Amino acid sequence: MKSKLPNLSTSIFSQMTGLANRYQAINLSQGFPEFDAPELLKKQLAHYSEQGCNQYAPSSGVAELQAQIAALIERKYEHVVDPASSITVTSGATEALFVAIQAITQVGDEVIIFDPAYDSYKPAIELAGGKAVHITLRSPNFRIDWQQVNLAINEKTRAIIINTPHNPTAKIMTAQDVAMLKALLVKHDLLLISDEVYEHITFDGHIHFSALKDKDIFSRSFIISSFGKTFHCTGWKMGYCVAPHDLAEEFRKVHQYVTFSSFTPAQLALADMLKEQSAHLDELADFYQQKRNILVNALKGSRFEVLTSEGTYFLLLDYSAISDLNDIAFCEYLVKEVGVAAIPLSVFYDSPPEDRIIRLCFAKHTETLINAAHKLCEL
Repeated sequence: MKSKLPNLSTSIFSQMTGLANRYQAINLSQGFPEFDAPELLKKQLAHYSEQGCNQYAPSSGVAELQAQIAALIERKYEHVVDPASSITVTSGATEALFVAIQAITQVGDEVIIFDPAYDSYKPAIELAGGKAVHITLRSPNFRIDWQQVNLAINEKTRAIIINTPHNPTAKIMTAQDVAMLKALLVKHDLLLISDEVYEHITFDGHIHFSALKDKDIFSRSFIISSFGKTFHCTGWKMGYCVAPHDLAEEFRKVHQYVTFSSFTPAQLALADMLKEQSAHLDELADFYQQKRNILVNALKGSRFEVLTSEGTYFLLLDYSAISDLNDIAFCEYLVKEVGVAAIPLSVFYDSPPEDRIIRLCFAKHTETLINAAHKLCEL
């Protein structure tokens, strides 16, 4: 059989987690929290399951959850959306990204993405018959060159995908970035897919500029969010997409034939969590900033160059002073010989630069971070 994705194999995240398990290494590779979901969330999940709420939810989402998401958006971004027509609950943010891309991409269309990029973007574009146009962000600042973006746009360009706060670089788009993005979207009549799954995790006073904050940008956007990142429950695979009515309608046409609907008890539990413990979201940035600081401080005696993390729960390390190995080989060495699992940055690129940078996840217990840093400082 001829493969539709001939150049893809098992993801690096699965590979590194498998190696970490095999060599009993500390796993700072795959981006999942080591700590559990909030007690209320788990309690309400069990409650709704026991109450018999175990059948299909409405395809666009349980009304109670849509309403709570709308209330959150109004509180955080001062933007009022109609929950019934604009909010679609999905089986994780990756499903939402896939559906948004399928909904708007025709054969021959081009979609601009920024490397290093989350690994689901390109396959989803290609499965829709489109072409991913890669624009490289350069270390150590990883800032977008908007002139380069403008030059990359042509009559085939359909959309731009942004990710802020950005995985894997841990950088955040600035107000100037947003202004330049808006100008290009309007000038070329483009759509936007805004991946904002780490929207509540920003550090050192940095502000998250959501596409929901600007009505002109929102009018041509799909905004993707993740409950898994926010409530430490990545295994639940729960997310949502917010879009204006016309785009949401197209999104739902595809969504109904991908998952149709998402886990009903979880939707009801999440609605209760948003209603009763919304402070969790407000405290998330400080919680993860403390985690970041613990790891950064513990690495001060190492030979790594620690790059600035402005958001997400990731930290980049430059190991140029330690080894000449490429980053994939270096990560394999770290697992087998040092006992720490990381992710090589090159796998996030279509054409990787010759950087020697790895990504660590610090969504872990303090003891885990300290133990990992101790091993890394011995290099």
